Amino acid sequence: MADDPEFRPNLFRGTAPDYDRFRLAYPESLLDDLLHRAAVTGKGLLLDVACGTGQVAFALAGAFREVWAFDQEPDMIRVVREKAEALGTGRVHAEVAEAEAFAPAATFELVTIGNAFHRLRRDAVARNLYHWVSPGGHLALLWSDSPWHGDAPWQAAFREVLDRWQATAGAGRVPANWEESRTHRPDRLVLAEAGFEFLGEFRFLSAHRWTVDELIGFAYSTSFLPRQVLGASAPAFEAEVRSALDRFRGGAGLRQVMDDAYELYLRPGIPG
Repeated sequence: MADDPEFRPNLFRGTAPDYDRFRLAYPESLLDDLLHRAAVTGKGLLLDVACGTGQVAFALAGAFREVWAFDQEPDMIRVVREKAEALGTGRVHAEVAEAEAFAPAATFELVTIGNAFHRLRRDAVARNLYHWVSPGGHLALLWSDSPWHGDAPWQAAFREVLDRWQATAGAGRVPANWEESRTHRPDRLVLAEAGFEFLGEFRFLSAHRWTVDELIGFAYSTSFLPRQVLGASAPAFEAEVRSALDRFRGGAGLRQVMDDAYELYLRPGIPG
């Protein structure tokens, strides 16, 4: 059995502005489907785990009485709090916390984790999740495509540049073979062992046309090539990306069919 890899706790430090600006929102069709399948009442509480800058929390906030969100990166929570204050509703509450140690005073109708469960100590967090979700409530793991995933020629060119820079500037930031543990023990198995019932995986396709500036910004929002890692080499990195992608700007351009998805789980029991 492969143990879950240990990710550095500060991998996303300094990325919050780029994360908030360049990460794409989940499609409304996915969010609407999630709310429907989870039978959200409009009166319950939402918890967004490892919330980043609140892409899920704010998108779903209107369907809940209150939203709680936490992340271990203070920069991320600072952005969430600024956005919540700008909304002026007092509905979204954000805390700096680790998923292994977070201790809420309530249980939640829906708990969401977007693109982050693989970075956590899954067994410990799965046990916590079971206690955070109300009986009869739901857990959703959401994820979305990255722009370098795909068979388009421009994606191969972009991926080649990223790989080259990750091998130098970003070397060692992400554990080697980090996906191996999920191959041996998929998320569904980990969550089933914690007591959750798997209800299904639901996928949603949408088209997006990237600009080169957006792709560079997305790279800066990652754990492996943030601005602080590139430092003084950032202009050279940007120039290389622009040179690699310049020839693809005509015709279909930098078009990607985005594949966003979520898995839905039930905590068995009778709602209180």
